[in-house]
Amino acid sequence: MLASSRSKPSQLGEAELAAKADSAGRSRAARHDSPWEPYIYLLPGLLVFGLFVALPLGGTIALSFTEWDGYGSPTFTGLSNYVYAASDPLFRSAAWHNLLLIPYFALLPAFLGLLPAVLVQQMKLRWAPLFRVGLFLPYIMPGVLIGVVWRWLLNPVFGPVNALLKAIGVNPPTWLGDFRLALPTVGLIGAWAAYGFCYVVFLAGMQKIPRELYEAARLDGANGLEEFRTVTLPGLRREMAVVLSVNLINALRVFDVIAATTGGGPGRETNVVALHMIDSAFKINRVGYGTTLAVLLTLVTLVLSLLVLRLVGGLND
Repeated sequence: MLASSRSKPSQLGEAELAAKADSAGRSRAARHDSPWEPYIYLLPGLLVFGLFVALPLGGTIALSFTEWDGYGSPTFTGLSNYVYAASDPLFRSAAWHNLLLIPYFALLPAFLGLLPAVLVQQMKLRWAPLFRVGLFLPYIMPGVLIGVVWRWLLNPVFGPVNALLKAIGVNPPTWLGDFRLALPTVGLIGAWAAYGFCYVVFLAGMQKIPRELYEAARLDGANGLEEFRTVTLPGLRREMAVVLSVNLINALRVFDVIAATTGGGPGRETNVVALHMIDSAFKINRVGYGTTLAVLLTLVTLVLSLLVLRLVGGLND
């Protein structure tokens, strides 16, 4: 009797503890089941995105429908800036130069990066990491620095490139001052700056291609070129899409390299949309028209990038 009377309070105490634990668990579950909890975690990122991306983008679009000199109050003009851009010869010329730079900024770096990546992957070089760092270094250099360095290298008076050409008996051109050579020279500078990025992306992509595919190709009698065509290239489809889309964006938004090398000259032979946009907004104080060019450049870049991702990388796969 005494033992049973002592066990009853103990059982009651355990029941109370279990009830309290169950209640605490339900309260925690209720807090976790709150529909607002995921948004609380997203709030810091959304605030940063809103302040530094969405708000400036909305302001730029709004200003593109106005005429503003940067000082007074903007005047709403509707689509007049867009209509003027369609007939602006300087804008058309600058856009054409951007299109001419696409092979230099997008296609040539992809080829120059793919070739050493294939060689390094096939030869299994022990110093490949050092090689990777050396090739990638130009890509992380500021565009202004790249432009300044190459302007010095190609200087027609004391530049080492022309000095070397003179030493071997070749009459050197004025690379950045020649009306025919200025744009291709800027394009080659852009290709030199970008091919290291392509090399790193392609090399990483090759390392994920299963070795069994190469072994199967060899069993079928494929040589090195056939392995590259039937195994490596298809395996690098998505990497190729990334490389081409990133380099395409760089070709369309290029500004710093050209500003540091030619400034859009000689004449306007290397003038591009970004440079024309800056000149319109800050040199002749047509901020509304400058933002219009920014909106048009953004839309064209977005459409072409999505097109490349879909056609090359299989965006819908």
